[in-house]
Parts: sequence; structure tokens; C-alpha cells
Amino acid sequence: MAALLELAHISKRFGGVVVADGISLSVDAGSAVGIVGPNGAGKTTLFGVISGDVRPDGGNVLFEGARINRLDPGARCRLGIGRTYQVPKPFERMNVFENVLVAAQQGGRQRGVPSHERAISSLERCGLMDRANRNAGSLGLLDRKRLELARALATGPRLLLLDEVAGGLTAPEVRDLVEVVRSIRADGTSVIWIEHVVRALVDAVERLLCLSGGDFIADGAPREVLESPAVREVYLGTDDLAIEGTA
Repeated sequence: MAALLELAHISKRFGGVVVADGISLSVDAGSAVGIVGPNGAGKTTLFGVISGDVRPDGGNVLFEGARINRLDPGARCRLGIGRTYQVPKPFERMNVFENVLVAAQQGGRQRGVPSHERAISSLERCGLMDRANRNAGSLGLLDRKRLELARALATGPRLLLLDEVAGGLTAPEVRDLVEVVRSIRADGTSVIWIEHVVRALVDAVERLLCLSGGDFIADGAPREVLESPAVREVYLGTDDLAIEGTA
């Protein structure tokens, strides 16, 4: 059986800066994978390659064995690839429910009652039902991040890309987020999570990769990767590898 997602020899540069130098990655259905790496390592660019926001200079992106290089972000979303962005950008003049309903209808190809049911389900899972009628532009950081996740869920993804969704949250808020991600994965959705809040990844994924210098320098169980000399070296002088559990 083919992997759900495969990246085959992906290369990407911006001017003289190489952010992907022949990267390959295989992600199985139902798995939860975390990606760490220093700032500027190309993690978000890699998500862009998967979601269709960034066109690679070389290599192939395959979803369920089919090459999807030519598909735009909308087509990939409808195929089953959902994502969040580091900086949430809701439709600020719409209320929270309308934001999620648009995602269910446009990204998830739902109409009528099913689209409303999916929107409500996504809001409930992300703890936003009591804010459904609030204007999205009035939300604080935590609720904007929850809305970003709810919109991605409303598209009905089989692969969910999470980009720094724990940044700026308190420890209790991170614990709540980890539980949401666990429940998403338990329902069969595969997850790839980029995160600087490393303790969240340790509690939520079974496989961790470290991206640096245009390729993965470590791949394995989270604590083993975080304790490896190669990963410690690229994080030298930072506090980003504190891995205390969230429980």
C-alpha cells in the first residue's frame, strides 16, 4: 500500500538560499509526525510545497500514490490536505460560525445541512461553540488559533498540517490543544505538526524529524531525536529543546 503522503527529492531555493536540498519524506495514513528545526530552516516552506502554496524547483509530491505537483492549493484541499498557518487570518467581518461554514463548503465541498453539521462539529471540537456568533475580528490569540484549526478541520482533511499552533499559548492551553490533536488523530486523520513548543510534540506524535541545512538530520522517536548530538548542535545556545511533558 502506498503511503498517504510522499515527498520525493524536493528541492527549493530562494535566490542563493537553499531551503530544501533533495528532501524525501513518507507519511503513512493514521500517523502523527512532528517537525522541528531552527528558525529559517524551511519548515513552513516545506508545508507550502505540500499544500500547493509553494512550487518546488525539483522533485515530486504524491498523495495516495498520485503525483499532485500541478494541483493548486484549493484542489489539494478538496483532495484531503488541510492546513493551518502560523498567523491566523480569519475573515474578520464574518462571525466565527460563518468562517468555519465557508471552509466546510468551499474546502470540504459540503452543502446545506451537512455543511452546517460539519461546521458545528468543528467548532465543538475546538471549544468555540460559545463564540459562534462573535465577530472573528474581535477574537484574542487563543481563539484565533482555535478558529484556524476549526476551519482546517471543517474541510474534512485526511492529512492535517499544523504550523505553530501552540505558539503564544499558556501551558494549560497547550495541554488542551494536545488533547484536541490526539482526538483528531484518533479519528483517523494523519497529522504533520511543525512546532517550537517541543513539549507539545513529545506528547502528541510518535515520530519526530529535525530539518536543518535543507534536509532532515534526524528521524525517530521524539525523545531520541531531541537528545541526539546532531539536533543539539543545531539548537546550540537556545532553550527551544526543553521537553518537559505537558501533563
